[in-house]
Amino acid sequence: MKIGIAQINTTVGDLAGNQQLILGAYHELVADGAELVVFPELAICGYPPRDLLFKSRFVHDIADTLQAIATEIGAVPALIGYVEGRAANETGRPFYNAAAWCESGAIQANARKSLLPNYDVFDEERYFEPAKNPTIHEWQGKRIGITICEDIWTSSAVPTSRRYCQDPLASLEDRGIDLLLNLSASPWHEGKNEAREPLVQEAADRCDCPVVYCNAVGGNDELIFDGGSLVAHPQRGLVAGLAAFRAENRTVDLHTSAKDNVSPYFNLKGNAATHDALVLGLRDYAHKSGFKKALIGLSGGIDSAVVAAIAAEAFGPENVIGVALPSAISSQHSRDDAAALAHNLSIEYHEVAIADTVSSAEAALAPMFEGLKADVTEENIQARARGVLLMAMSNKFGALLLTTGNKSEISVGYCTLYGDMCGGLAVISDLPKMKVYALARHINLERELIPVNTIDKPPSAELRLDQKDEDSLPPYPVLDGILRLYVEEGLSTAEIVARGFDEAVVRDIIRKVDLNEYKRKQAAPGLKTTPLAFGVGRRIPIVQKYVS
Repeated sequence: MKIGIAQINTTVGDLAGNQQLILGAYHELVADGAELVVFPELAICGYPPRDLLFKSRFVHDIADTLQAIATEIGAVPALIGYVEGRAANETGRPFYNAAAWCESGAIQANARKSLLPNYDVFDEERYFEPAKNPTIHEWQGKRIGITICEDIWTSSAVPTSRRYCQDPLASLEDRGIDLLLNLSASPWHEGKNEAREPLVQEAADRCDCPVVYCNAVGGNDELIFDGGSLVAHPQRGLVAGLAAFRAENRTVDLHTSAKDNVSPYFNLKGNAATHDALVLGLRDYAHKSGFKKALIGLSGGIDSAVVAAIAAEAFGPENVIGVALPSAISSQHSRDDAAALAHNLSIEYHEVAIADTVSSAEAALAPMFEGLKADVTEENIQARARGVLLMAMSNKFGALLLTTGNKSEISVGYCTLYGDMCGGLAVISDLPKMKVYALARHINLERELIPVNTIDKPPSAELRLDQKDEDSLPPYPVLDGILRLYVEEGLSTAEIVARGFDEAVVRDIIRKVDLNEYKRKQAAPGLKTTPLAFGVGRRIPIVQKYVS
């Protein structure tokens, strides 16, 4: 059997646009010889639709769109993810996360998702009612099991599997199937690729049949979907793998395919995966929001350099504006590094001095501040002056202002609210500082785009003379280690200290993380790259007194 895998990049809520993508992929794959075409989870509305589901017409419009698609489906079936509304008199949640089997101009059958994730960025239990069992659809003498995303994440090696009291794969094992289809919208983070392939292979082994895993691709808000769709066979192992971070349609012959049907871009790892993820996430966030240009404040430092390099690739260098905003204390080497970066990237470059703006603000405040010692207040005036000017440029040129803070700094509040935090998207807000350095070196693999001096010099906010980040923070390898254990793994002070970190340092870092929750709640949305990012997946109260 030849299976068409439609790894398409949908936009949440764009029902008409998604309909065009679905039908375009369907006709392309049928022309390529596909006998059955599989689409990702919730392909019609995009994933995750979140509270769009509660708009009065949204699910009705999804049903109308599905019906319009079904009328154009010929003898070759298509399995398409959608939202199924439930009857008003039924108890439980109002919708199903479902898949429609469309064939010969009509919807012939549907299947519903059994396991509803309700952790990290997922909140499907807010909207959907679970199915009691996965569906088996009989077609041309074959028994085809249909599952949706989380339904196959039941391996004992997956920690989240312990959340569920049922195992849809066990039901399919007992009933016997010839083929297993899985429609997914599985967002990427570091390490996700390494978990996914063995999981799908285990499903093939358990059910003793080929498994076709069709994953969504593209960026939607802070989530990045990497694609990487694959086909696993119980005897031959991985027999097909589609590209990561790229839309792709592929026809796979289940009887003859072998590993030579695996894309060279399949299952990217390490810095290459992080780079491609951020480029895709930024490009889609901007383009799906209507932005064609990006604006970045260039400090001459590593963070803004990495963001600029990613933006140049996502938008094209001709659509990126880099602006240096030196103050009276900005070093000449920082100004030189910013200019060199812009030249290397071939982006538009401007220098706008802020000394007069800062002086004007200080003069206006002088009567109120008379007799008070200068402190971080005056330092932050510089950052906020930059924020005001950059936002003015963003308004004037219709360019998306990108913030450049990394996860290490944002975690401990080493950033200025309404200053360097101004912007529409925080591109590297989920990258620890040491990962930013690693990504910079990856970007420079083929040629020097980020000036070596930018990578080698000690990091500094340059808000006072001779300032270094390590004046206020422990060395970044230490800081990143503590933050990973506290923010991502949720360990207590005692548990982190037991890992070999100095207790006073640990307590100080934890205090700063907790104290700065209010800043992060006002930050621009950031692209998720780690298992736990700041954003919708982390819901810590601002006002709270618990100390771990």
